[in-house]
Amino acid sequence: MIEDFRRLDYVKITILGFATSALWNSLHSIVLPLRLLDFVGESEKNTFLGLLTFAGLALAILVQPIAGRTSDSSGFRWGRRRPYILLGTIIALLILPGIGRAESYATLFIIYCLLQIAANTAQGPYQALIPDLVPEGKRGLASGVKTLLEILGGIVLVRLIGYLMGRYSAGGESLWLWLVLGSLGSVLLVAMLATVLTIGERPATGAPRLSFIPALIQSFKIDVRAKPDFVLFLVSRLLIIMALTTLQTFALYFLRDVAGVINPAEVTANLLIVVGITMLLAVYPAGRISDKIGRRPVGIFSGLLGASGILVFFLSSKYGYILFGGAIIGIATGAFMSSNWALATDLVNKGEEARYLGLTNLATAGGSALARLAGPAIDFFNASAPGLGYQVMLGACFIYFIAGAMLLTRIKGGH
Repeated sequence: MIEDFRRLDYVKITILGFATSALWNSLHSIVLPLRLLDFVGESEKNTFLGLLTFAGLALAILVQPIAGRTSDSSGFRWGRRRPYILLGTIIALLILPGIGRAESYATLFIIYCLLQIAANTAQGPYQALIPDLVPEGKRGLASGVKTLLEILGGIVLVRLIGYLMGRYSAGGESLWLWLVLGSLGSVLLVAMLATVLTIGERPATGAPRLSFIPALIQSFKIDVRAKPDFVLFLVSRLLIIMALTTLQTFALYFLRDVAGVINPAEVTANLLIVVGITMLLAVYPAGRISDKIGRRPVGIFSGLLGASGILVFFLSSKYGYILFGGAIIGIATGAFMSSNWALATDLVNKGEEARYLGLTNLATAGGSALARLAGPAIDFFNASAPGLGYQVMLGACFIYFIAGAMLLTRIKGGH
C-alpha cells in the first residue's frame, strides 16, 4: 500500500478501466446489435443478441474470480497483478479482429466468448489495484476516479463509433467496421501499456498455492454466515446492474422500433453521451460524499433515482423524453457505481482482495448476463402487440432498481 498516494497515482491504477469500458460499451450498445443484423432476422434480433451476450458474460462470471484467485496466490517478481493484465490484454487484442471477420452467427458467438475470457483474465487482477495500493481513507475517492474514467471511456469514443457504424449499417461497407475495431484496439493497447509500465507493484511472495480443483473451489467460495453483508451486496448490485444493462443492451432496438428514429446507431450514441455526461457530473461528488456519510445512503438514493428515470420512459417515447430519462438514469448510475465499488472494497477480506473483487463479477457480469435473457421475452411480447415487449422490459427495470436499493438498507458492515 502506498501511504503517499498522489493525484497521478489515481489515474495510473484506473486507466485500464477507461479502455475496457470503451470496448464493451461500444460492442454491446452499437457494434454487436448492428453486426448481428447481418446474420439474423428482424423478428429474432433481440433473442439472438440476448443469447450471444449472455453466453459471453456467463464466461466472464467464471473467469474473473479464477483469475483473481490465481493472481492473489502468484509470486512473480513483477507483482501479482501486472503479468495477468499484460497477458489477458494481448490475447484480447489478437481476438478482437474476429468480430469483423466473422461470416456467421456461430463464428461471431465463438469470437465474442473468447474475447470475454481474455479480457476478464486481465480485469480480475486489475480490479485489486485499489485495495492493494490505496490507503483506506482514500478508497472512496479512488473508486470515484475509477468510475469517472470508466464513464469517460464509455462516452469519449461513442460518438465516433456511432458515426462509423451508422455508415456500416446503411451501406454494409466493412471499412467502417474495421475503423471501429482498430480504434477500440488502439485505446486498449495504450491503456494496458500505461498500466503495466507505470504501476509500482512490489514483488509478491504470493499466498499458498493450491492444486487446480481446490483452487477452483476456493475461487468461488463465500462463507455466507461470516460474510452476510457481502452476499446482500452481491444481490443488490446484481439487480441494479440488471436494470442498467437491460436498458443499454436493447436501447438501439428500442429507439429503432418504438421511437422510430432514422439512424439508430447515431441516436443511440447521442443517448449514451447524455447518460455519460450526467454520470460524470455525479460520480466524483458521490465518491467524496460516500467517504463522509457512508456508501449505503448514496447507493439507496441512486437506486430510487434510477427507478424515477424509468417512469419518464413510461410517460413518452418521444426523443426529448428519452434523453431526459437517460439523464436521470445517468446521475443514478454515476452515484451508484462510485459508492458501490467503494462499499465492495470495504467488505473484502484482506489478503484475498482480487478474489473477492473478482466475485463481485458474479453480480456485475451475472446481472449483465441475466439482463440479456430479456431478449426472448421482448420478442415474445412484441409478437403479441407492437411495442409491448419494450413496455415489459421497462417494468422489469423499475422493479430491479427498487429491489436493489432496498437490499442495501439491510447491510450493516462496511463504511
